[in-house]
Amino acid sequence: MSSVKSQTIKGLHQQLVSKKRSAVEITQETLERITTLEPKVKAFLTVTAENALAKAQQVDQKIAAGEEIGILEGIPIGIKDNMCTQGIKTTCGSQILANFVPPYESTVTQKLQAAGAVAVGKTNLDEFAMGSSTENSSYQLTANPWELTRVPGGSSGGSAAAVAASECVVSLGSDTGGSIRQPASFCGVVGLKPTYGLVSRFGLVAFASSLDQIGPFARNVEDAAIFLSAIAGYDERDSTSLKVEIPDYTQYLQPELKKGLKVGVIKETFGDGLDSVVAERVQSAIAKLEELGAEVKEISCPRFRYGVPAYYIIAPSEASANLARYDAVKYGIREDAENLVEMYTKTRATGFGDEVKRRIMIGTYTLSAGYYDAYYLKAQKVRTLIKQDFEQAFADVDVLVSPTCPSTAFKAGEKTDDPLAMYISDLMTIPVNLAGLPGMSIPCGFDEAGLPIGLQLIGNVLREDILFHVAHAYEQATEWHKQSPSL
Repeated sequence: MSSVKSQTIKGLHQQLVSKKRSAVEITQETLERITTLEPKVKAFLTVTAENALAKAQQVDQKIAAGEEIGILEGIPIGIKDNMCTQGIKTTCGSQILANFVPPYESTVTQKLQAAGAVAVGKTNLDEFAMGSSTENSSYQLTANPWELTRVPGGSSGGSAAAVAASECVVSLGSDTGGSIRQPASFCGVVGLKPTYGLVSRFGLVAFASSLDQIGPFARNVEDAAIFLSAIAGYDERDSTSLKVEIPDYTQYLQPELKKGLKVGVIKETFGDGLDSVVAERVQSAIAKLEELGAEVKEISCPRFRYGVPAYYIIAPSEASANLARYDAVKYGIREDAENLVEMYTKTRATGFGDEVKRRIMIGTYTLSAGYYDAYYLKAQKVRTLIKQDFEQAFADVDVLVSPTCPSTAFKAGEKTDDPLAMYISDLMTIPVNLAGLPGMSIPCGFDEAGLPIGLQLIGNVLREDILFHVAHAYEQATEWHKQSPSL
């Protein structure tokens, strides 16, 4: 079983091309690992063994026929269960979609199918991607592979845990306020939220449409670059999709930093509320970047701290509009009732969990007559100011850095009764979504308990190239990414 543990895309590709192993063998070993680890980790809601083996067989047939295979062909991947997969259950971690089987495929999963990737299953998440610990899933509690009593982060906790535990090589997550970067930090993997609009959201079940973005989880920067190159690109079915040329992101992976590269340290992300060990490790990572030749300077983003309150008005407002479609008429579960209003009420009361109900209520309230100007409109103005702070910062520097999270992974159940404490764990990541910028979390050390710590890199709009460049140079100069949980 160790042969699939900690494997990279390129490593497996070489094995396939040289015929040292077949795609079916790799897939079988991955499925065996999932079977062994899932009782402990619980990263997957659905395992698609039959489909995966059939796809792997197609790849082997191509190799046997002497055809060239693409870099992702035969590579086992995981898909967050809020992306529609035709003929395969898509639950969004919610009881209201317990039996929903989409009649169509999301653009990202379609692209990955075309690239020959082998999807081994759908991963667990906080219900409708609302949460920071994956404890809001209505199906199961995913464990952090580094310490099973801890949470993997959220909402993409299943996808992060699956990659950390080598239950797949790379996986897809979605990030609305940090839902890729925060679990990447907690699970010691690479997680990237691309520029808003770079990756199509068609087929992603909407939480907050102006914030949601799909991105990759990987065990190293190169795998994340390969994966993003495959899923990015314009899609006419997504009105927010950007019409830009997509480069091969691996071309930016140079071992040395470009001369004169300027790194800005966001002053507001250090101070009260930041765990001292996290601060220490992140400062060491910044010192390493300086050692590699970067010019480091402190940058102020004064409105950064208003990200959380602005987000928790904007995101629930959009969620309350998006979740209105779950009315027991079109799809999802339906509770028996004597009239239409009772059917809506009973179905939603049964189908939605507490956190989803909380956010729908907040959103409906802030959009209601008399409160729209005081809350929603004001939050949008704050969002504009946060964006302006970033614009000013990028006039001085090429990339911004901060801790990804204020702490390492907390224990399961520790924050479930305190929603505010839970929301604060996205303190560092939320402003990036409000501004539509790309952000990446990379491993930069461990605390005394052996729990991973993440360094967040933030780029200007469509500057994923700089994120990959800096992240790869840092990764090559350190050993953190080579460590994996002893599962």
